[in-house]
Amino acid sequence: MARLLIILPQSDFDPTEVAVPWTAWTDAGHDVVFATETGKAATCDAVTLTGQRLPFWARSLRAHDENAALYRAMTCSPAFMAPLRWNDARAADFAVIHFPGGHAPGMRPYLESAEVQRIAREAFAAGRPVSAICHGVIPLARAGVLKGRKTTALTGLMEGVAVALTRSRLGQHYRTYPQSVETEVKAALTNPSDFDAGPLFPRYATQADPRAGFIVRDGNYVSARWPGDAWTLADEMLARL
Repeated sequence: MARLLIILPQSDFDPTEVAVPWTAWTDAGHDVVFATETGKAATCDAVTLTGQRLPFWARSLRAHDENAALYRAMTCSPAFMAPLRWNDARAADFAVIHFPGGHAPGMRPYLESAEVQRIAREAFAAGRPVSAICHGVIPLARAGVLKGRKTTALTGLMEGVAVALTRSRLGQHYRTYPQSVETEVKAALTNPSDFDAGPLFPRYATQADPRAGFIVRDGNYVSARWPGDAWTLADEMLARL
């Protein structure tokens, strides 16, 4: 059994991008540890979890029912209710480090944290397997660990569609920063061509079909774009264990 670490913002993370890896890894018998800024349990983005306030034409942005159920089970687990503090987390203590995403305003302290970036640098320096999905790639870009690597992240097209579909009801809820995730991540790479946007029409991976999503592999680093890729990413990290 291995110990795996999921770094969480204090609020507004995407429920699927956390609950799916937690489920896959704990079901396989591994010990999953969480870390938050304060050492208190985190909360996800309620809009994405429940669909509340989403216009009917944007209902596809809501977490799938089966993944919402996984999230509720995860929040009752002892590990989720008693996380470490970012300051106390050391990458060397874990076999895998996972950086999930999310887009709502509560993500910013996590995306901008020097401690989260420190954990990222430690993980890459130690050669630990690292996974990141969606906005979770931003701390890695800001930590300077993606130079010379290939990656994906939430694409500009995906982000733009989400913003356009929800602006009338939610304003900029789905726009974390003025520039897109793809724009920032590309700027942190050695070459913009090292960013792989994946297929134009994404497939949604499930527990029954975990390899249906899209991921980019580069050595011990695995990245993905959106919640539909979460099962594929989680399954890939299991293979590395």
